[in-house]
Amino acid sequence: MNFVMSTNLMLALVGAAGLASAGLYAWRRQWIDTLLVLVAAAALGLFAAGIRLPGDAGRTLTLDPAAPAPTLEGVRALAVKGDGLRAAQWNDLPALPLEWQRPEGGTLRLIYPRQLALGRTFTLRVQREDKKDARLQLLAENGQVIGEARGTGQLAVNWLPPLAERVVLKARLLDAAGITIAEGPVPLTINAPAMLQVQGRFGAPSFDLRTLNELLAGSGALLDWQVVLGRAITRTEFPLEEMKEPNLLVIDAAWFERLGAGERSALLGRVAGGLPLLVLGANANDPGVWSRTVGLPLQAQAAGKKIDAPLELLAAPLNPASREAGEWTGSDNLVWTRNWQKGRIAWLGASDWHRHAIAEPQALALWWQGVLDRVGVERPQEVEWLEPEELPLPGQRMELCARGVKGDVAFPELKLTRTWSQRTDEACVAVWPEKSGWLEVKDAKAGAHAEYVYAPGDWPQWQAAQRRDATARYAARTPNKALEGTAPAFPAWPFALVFALALLLLWWRERR
Repeated sequence: MNFVMSTNLMLALVGAAGLASAGLYAWRRQWIDTLLVLVAAAALGLFAAGIRLPGDAGRTLTLDPAAPAPTLEGVRALAVKGDGLRAAQWNDLPALPLEWQRPEGGTLRLIYPRQLALGRTFTLRVQREDKKDARLQLLAENGQVIGEARGTGQLAVNWLPPLAERVVLKARLLDAAGITIAEGPVPLTINAPAMLQVQGRFGAPSFDLRTLNELLAGSGALLDWQVVLGRAITRTEFPLEEMKEPNLLVIDAAWFERLGAGERSALLGRVAGGLPLLVLGANANDPGVWSRTVGLPLQAQAAGKKIDAPLELLAAPLNPASREAGEWTGSDNLVWTRNWQKGRIAWLGASDWHRHAIAEPQALALWWQGVLDRVGVERPQEVEWLEPEELPLPGQRMELCARGVKGDVAFPELKLTRTWSQRTDEACVAVWPEKSGWLEVKDAKAGAHAEYVYAPGDWPQWQAAQRRDATARYAARTPNKALEGTAPAFPAWPFALVFALALLLLWWRERR
């Protein structure tokens, strides 16, 4: 602003001086000298004003998505048609104003995890702009339909993987008439879950305990299991290998109520240190114990009360009266939880799940997985592979990122070794895949990994949506107002030359 004020003041002074001098020469009737003064003043004013040429500086370059990054010398703005460019292509370009009209319709987006632990449900969601009735199918590698959903708007299908393996499923979206709208691969890596180390302490046997034992053992968990069968009889199941650090403690209410005050304090001390505790509340008998020790307000429930969560279960005789009970928060599957310093305590107020072990084993396993999730059982991972920002394609720049890695990472198929580039909380490397399919990755710490590279023709509607999003983000970096003031300045030397010639000619006339 100060510069603009100084320029305006200078122009005003030049104009005033020029008019005053021209007036003096005109009063003397020296018309040629008057004209020379006016020319000199005008030239000096134009020299100081910095006159600019009409139009914008440089040119507008129209980008070709299939071409490599162009030379931008002399380019003031970019233009692109259609869906735009991929994020990796925009990242290679400086921020310049962009001329682009976002197309309408014709896209969809797939949302699903690229990696999954065995025992977890795989969910594939499709978001689409078309709200008409459609059908989404999930197919196994042999073409068998393993999941299907019908409806309008967003669609989702679920599937429980039976094995820990790497698969390429297929998804197909059909309209109401059965005509294929879109289809393509759905790569998925199913990892073997980290071993769950469970200590179980129970005051009375039951069919529910036996079913829970079988579910945990079937999932590969390491069990240290003790059940009191009588006054002096305890059935003990020792772990198959050394249990270094239990990550879950399961007890029933009867066992806790029989403990002495010192034993309860010691138990809660372990929980405070970070060990999750799950209490099976079906055989609770003393509400006062729970209120005094863990602040859990229990009230008697109606005899034979049943719930659907989603299985039909019998509610425990004693449960909190509402979803919110002091420090405790409940859920639909009758699990109340509260934090206990670094740990967490959960109260399971349901029983009779053993009735579903034969008729609905998968539903029972999923319900128990939900219970364990509420408990907050964490299995820390040293390395976490992050999903790519956009679909990897052959010949296109792919950025692979992970947490907990450093040093070098190898890509055997590409005969390439890269060094992880550290960021705030992750490390990344960039590669250019040569073909579609699984791209093997080997890291000294993380071990073997594979990232799927899609074929150029896979999911064109999804690729279009990603390009539109990336192009919109790039356009937001440099608004159109950045063009203001980019017109080129007219060369200043001609005005200086005219000013100098006018003054020399005026001096010559004065000296004659």
